[in-house]
Amino acid sequence: MTFVNNIDPVIFSYGFFSLRWYGIFFLIGIVLNYLLLIWAFKKNKYKISDLESLVVYLFFGLILGARFGHIIFYEPAYYFAHPENILKIWNGGLASHGAAIGLLIAYALWTFIHKIKFSKYVDILALGIPITAMFVRIGNFFNSEIVGIKSGGDFGVIFKRLGEDFPRHPAQLYEAVLNLAIFLFLFFVYKKYYKKTPPLFYLFSYLFFYFGGRFLIEFKKDLHGLPESFPLSTGQVLSLVPVGLSVVYFLWIFLKRRKGK
Repeated sequence: MTFVNNIDPVIFSYGFFSLRWYGIFFLIGIVLNYLLLIWAFKKNKYKISDLESLVVYLFFGLILGARFGHIIFYEPAYYFAHPENILKIWNGGLASHGAAIGLLIAYALWTFIHKIKFSKYVDILALGIPITAMFVRIGNFFNSEIVGIKSGGDFGVIFKRLGEDFPRHPAQLYEAVLNLAIFLFLFFVYKKYYKKTPPLFYLFSYLFFYFGGRFLIEFKKDLHGLPESFPLSTGQVLSLVPVGLSVVYFLWIFLKRRKGK
């Protein structure tokens, strides 16, 4: 089954202003994430004022981390040669690995300034991340960017706005579905076992499942970043770090509980 993607990424333009599907989906993801956080904070009787203060740090951590992650990990030569384009986020160029780093740094900074234990809110914050990530990938699909490799058959998506007439794997939608599945899993576990799970469980669960899934999906992406002679893409190399840290965390929890018995 083949689908033709000829979606105009711009909904409408007026003068210098353009309303884009990507921006709409990004906003939906952030708003739904925030609503989930409000629910979780109220459920645990946490101070909403803490959330209101925290989301400001997280927003800038997300945007700056995603932007500079793309610049450093994927196109450093271009942006060092054209520094005037660094802040032009509207032209594209955001990286999920950079976003994860930016969010963690922003949260750590907030906890340090407000003298709050790092583990207090981090698991709740991890619950909403896949929601935002899912809608970002849908936005990528509407932008006809981060496309997959040729499907080599009748299955896939023809990205007509790229001037193509052959189907590719819709890698963006694969990641969107991955994030939806992770959210449903984490939310189910959270509702039933939150008080029984160890600190940082949801954070490392998301890192393991998302970046582990991302590693596999990268095989279907037409985006390498490293010399083609290298067997892995930039995204896969970067994904090994959070996956490795997550494995270490779960081994530590396992050994700790086994020792406790």
